[in-house]
Amino acid sequence: MTTSFRSTRPAAGEFLPYYGTYIDQVPDGDIVEILSRQIGSTLDLIKSIPEADGDKRYAPEKWSIRELLGHVVDGERIFSYRALRFSRADTTEVPGFDENAYVRNAPFSKVTLANLADELDCVRGASVHLFANLEPEAFGRRGTANGSEISVRALAFILAGHERHHMNVLRTRYLIA
Repeated sequence: MTTSFRSTRPAAGEFLPYYGTYIDQVPDGDIVEILSRQIGSTLDLIKSIPEADGDKRYAPEKWSIRELLGHVVDGERIFSYRALRFSRADTTEVPGFDENAYVRNAPFSKVTLANLADELDCVRGASVHLFANLEPEAFGRRGTANGSEISVRALAFILAGHERHHMNVLRTRYLIA
């Protein structure tokens, strides 16, 4: 069921300009449907990568493919957690996170690509359920994360754009011939 409040793109004042790079990558439409459909092509891409390539980096100081995928999973969890809190009108400020420290301290190098794909599928499923069951007013609620105000609507679009961004990086920098 497409509803207009789920198809309304976040306005510039609902997020930091930095996040516009993610939001701009999301096509128009119902964000819950976009999040639901998008995961299929992402999983197909991940499953096409040979396990032996999981530790591949496109440059010496860049994340491996496993680390990049683990980062996408971490980002999904963090952004959806923020959306949960703010959708419930929790006004407690949420701290930021250092994605590089998260990757450094995660066991991604020991996790198979198939396991990372399964984990991402599960986490995305939880995110879809969260956003699908929100009332219209919850999408407009805001909270403070990492010192800046952000809306629940923006967080939903950021999830989709963050995934799309990193899958484009995977295609264009890691999987080139």
